[in-house]
Formats: sequence, C-alpha cells, structure tokens
Amino acid sequence: MAETLLQVEDLNVHYGAIHAIKGISFHVQRGEIVTLIGANGAGKSTTLRAVSGLLRPSHGKIFFAGADITGLAPHKIVARGISQVPEGRRIFPEMTVLENLELGAYTRRDRAEIKRNLERIYGRFPRLKERSRQVAGTLSGGEQQMLAIGRCLMSEPELMLLDEPSMGLAPILVREIFSIIEEINDAGTTILLVEQNANMALSIANRAYVLETGTITLSGAAKELAHNERVKKAYLGA
Repeated sequence: MAETLLQVEDLNVHYGAIHAIKGISFHVQRGEIVTLIGANGAGKSTTLRAVSGLLRPSHGKIFFAGADITGLAPHKIVARGISQVPEGRRIFPEMTVLENLELGAYTRRDRAEIKRNLERIYGRFPRLKERSRQVAGTLSGGEQQMLAIGRCLMSEPELMLLDEPSMGLAPILVREIFSIIEEINDAGTTILLVEQNANMALSIANRAYVLETGTITLSGAAKELAHNERVKKAYLGA
C-alpha cells in the first residue's frame, strides 16, 4: 500500500465573505501525479495556495508526511518538503537565471549539495545553463516556465505543487513542459498539478479530482475521468 504523502481534510477557505473552498477532502500518495481540474474560478489555485501556506484555511486540516502543517508559515512548509511553481511563473525578472535558481535553495545550508543540485537542473534544462548570467525577464515564456520549475526543484521538494504550467505557452512547448513534469515524477518527486488543459493533465496523471465552485464533484483514476461523458463535455471539448 502506497504511503499517503498529502492528506487534506474538510478544507474551507474564505476570501472575506466569499466561501471559495467548501469542505474539500483529498489525498496524494507518494510517487503519484494527481491533478485538480475545473473551470476558471473553481478554486484550484486557492487549494494549492492553502497547501503551500500562502492562504490560511478558515476550517479543516492539512497533513504532510503524517504531520499537521495547517497554518504553518510558507517558508516552514518549503523546509518540510513542499514547493510550489506559481501560476504565471513569478520569476524575479531583474535577477539573473542563476540568482533565481539560488533563491530556490534559500531554506538549505548544504552548500556542496546545492551545487550538485544546480548541475542536475542544468543537465535537465541546458537552456538555463546557457543563459545562467542572463537577466530572467529577457527569457521566452517557455524558458521562464523551465526556470520556475528549476527554482522549485532547488529546494529538493518531496511534493511539487504546479499551478497552470501550460498557461500562455505554444502547443509544442506545452508538450515539452509536460514531458519534463513526467521526468521529474519518474525521478521520485510527487506532483499535485492544477491545469486548465484538462486533456494534457489527465494524460499524465494517475488520479484526478474535478473541482466545481469550491467543491469536489468527481474523483477517480485519470484514465477513467478522461472517458467520463460529463468531464468530456465540460472540460475536454467533446
């Protein structure tokens, strides 16, 4: 039986008077890719932000590797082993590629291992190595997404939260980014993926949850949900 790495129980999140997440529960097992799919405004990004500590839940519990992390500060959650690739990439545009990557390791103190980790990331993303001294804001959209993923990997996360990695990218780059996500997962990182491109998300995920206006309405094996008539009609352009 696979170990449950992330357990979310009865999660509720409010933005002022708006009840954005309404008592959702889900889990992610170690080694899985799990995706949250749903329309814009369904609460997908809000869920990730609650897990990473950027939003404080109004009710419910979040457990990571068996420990209660509900309401912990974001930097403490990163130190525990959860790191997020934010929607819109959110790189630091005035800093170089290398400086962005080094910032990803800010919770770590093991200098020699950080250096080895940087070389592994350059091995996976040769374009980042070529542009290591370049100001990050001058990179293309695809390169910026690779930088955001590389920066996340610098913290050596057990669980990577990916928020809309395909946003604003050309189809050929979307395929490249999703291939990279699969490689990262194959190398041992568990992934919780939020993605508007439901076709792509379901094609690489083990399991999926469908979010509608802050509530989970469907869940199951990704392959099964990809053939579900309701999902096909609402999210897969069928």
